[in-house]
Amino acid sequence: MAQATSTGITLKGSVAIVTEFFEYAINNILYQREVYPPTHFKKKSAYGLGLSVVNPDVDEKLARYLSTVLDKVKTWLDEGTVQKLVLVIMTKETAEKPSETLERWVFDLQPSPASEKPVEKDRKEIQAEIAAIQRQIIASTSFMPMTDEARVFDLLVYTNEDVETPGAWEESDAREFQENQSEQVQLRTLDTTKHKVESFVSYRLVED
Repeated sequence: MAQATSTGITLKGSVAIVTEFFEYAINNILYQREVYPPTHFKKKSAYGLGLSVVNPDVDEKLARYLSTVLDKVKTWLDEGTVQKLVLVIMTKETAEKPSETLERWVFDLQPSPASEKPVEKDRKEIQAEIAAIQRQIIASTSFMPMTDEARVFDLLVYTNEDVETPGAWEESDAREFQENQSEQVQLRTLDTTKHKVESFVSYRLVED
């Protein structure tokens, strides 16, 4: 859990909050957008909500992958070298059809502006901001199109150019949409006073 002091959330505490937020957001998206069957998830209480997270007893490979990525993201948050996290959902590539981007969930991270007087913010207020974003992810099923095609996902981590990435990681295409082929919805902002996360989702328009 993040630590609070008389002058507000510490930098270490903010890193823990943001990392935990990413973890629940990614799991929530994978569940709500049906990238994996519901049986691959289990319910967990967080931020006053019942959220779904990957069950390692059912899909140990996926749980290990997410843990590995988030551990690295936490290290980069500590170092101040991570800029953005993007979860891309796309159709599964087949011999007949190449993969196509369906959704891009973007979490744009930036340091909160420094001020002479430390800004105090109650942890409950921060949790309320996170809960609001998680509710928006859950509500996405009401307005975003769903396809019957098999889906896969990728996590893109944007860092400073001088950051050394693990050997197993690869440079990836941004999987951007072409102009006028997507709709964008802005999500709520998370601000710990040490980090600010601006979030939005872009999704492929469905032809009538």
